[in-house]
Amino acid sequence: MWAFGLISIDTSISMKKLIQRISSFFTSVRSKIAFYPTIFAITGFISAFLMIFLENRGISRYLLDIFPGLVVNNGDTALTILSACITGLISMMVFSFSMVMVILNQASSNYSPRLLPGLISEKNHQVILGVYLGTILYCIFIAISIQPEGDKYQVPGFAVLIGILGTVFSLCAFIYFIHSISESLQISNILNGIYTKAQSRLNKLIESREDRDSELGDTSDWHSYHTVRTGYFQNIANENLLDICEEHDTRIKILPVKGMFILKGIPIFQSEKELDEETIKEVLANFNFARGELVEDNYNLAFKQITEVILKAMSPGINDPGTALNSIDYLTELFALRMKLGDYHSISRNEKIYIHTTSVRFHELLYNVMASIRTYCKHDIIIVQKTAIMLFYLLSREAKLESYHENIKKEAKNLLIDARHNMKNDADLKIVEKLSRKLSVELDQ
Repeated sequence: MWAFGLISIDTSISMKKLIQRISSFFTSVRSKIAFYPTIFAITGFISAFLMIFLENRGISRYLLDIFPGLVVNNGDTALTILSACITGLISMMVFSFSMVMVILNQASSNYSPRLLPGLISEKNHQVILGVYLGTILYCIFIAISIQPEGDKYQVPGFAVLIGILGTVFSLCAFIYFIHSISESLQISNILNGIYTKAQSRLNKLIESREDRDSELGDTSDWHSYHTVRTGYFQNIANENLLDICEEHDTRIKILPVKGMFILKGIPIFQSEKELDEETIKEVLANFNFARGELVEDNYNLAFKQITEVILKAMSPGINDPGTALNSIDYLTELFALRMKLGDYHSISRNEKIYIHTTSVRFHELLYNVMASIRTYCKHDIIIVQKTAIMLFYLLSREAKLESYHENIKKEAKNLLIDARHNMKNDADLKIVEKLSRKLSVELDQ
């Protein structure tokens, strides 16, 4: 009994780890454009053979006796209907896929190439393509099952009816797709989508209360380990790592920042205690890598994307200051949320910290955004004024650390210095001086 209990515990732990890894794998592959279409294609394939099985059990004969108007009982008619459905659905799928490619090309050219992973992972478009593909496969295999000769009961009438209904549903999905694709082309909706995902991620981190006010301390005597894989560090399986830390009574420090590209041979984590080879492999198996980045996993990417939209909008080829102004509004809200988080984060269990993660500090995040805006927009008084208003607003917000306000004041000072050196018009310089006086008041407080 004792041995059986140990086996049960080990099995439950293994299943838990397996579920965590499957969940992490699902998170990394669901952004692929072929993910949902593949699922729907498999569903359509299985549904076709299920209906063929039911037809062999006489489901059409039963329905023909009860609802004869719903069942197609002529083989030539059924083949003609299914052929028309297949042809029409293929045409719609090609058109829909072409429209998706147009969106991706326009977003890359007019806004930022960094937006492509988020647009590709748009679930609604993937589902619609999957509905087309699943219905096409279903109709093809049902058409193959139709016998060219025989009595009316050999025609899979009910299966043909399901194919017709699937085609009608696909037409409805196509109408929705046209509406959705037109909405996706609007930069306001793209910005709102980025903001919503980043807001959700930040709120989740704020509610978790796993941020610290100070750094871990000196870890030079900890043992460092590297990975043999390359790619963008996307996520970790928290529960599995916590189990490993508890089992070996150690703490782990994750060295790279989420979204950072990891090269072979670069240390990826440190352990307070030395780990054996098997344990190292277990730890590394819980790191997820990808060739792309998603805002859902890394809120810092939202700041990069919105900043690049601003820079692209202010480029001579685009010249769209309205989009830049709207983007600054979204940046303002995201920075206000980020100020509620500390610079250091950890993962704990039973009030004991086991995992220390590395994140982009607030002053680094703010500097990276402001340095880009200052470099490319310092000549435009409207953008300078809007950015200054953003910084003054952030100064009025409550911050997790007092140093955040000092960082904001420093960036506001740098912005006005660059603007003063690049403005030639007296009216523009008066606005800059007015902003400088307001900043001086903030500095004296």
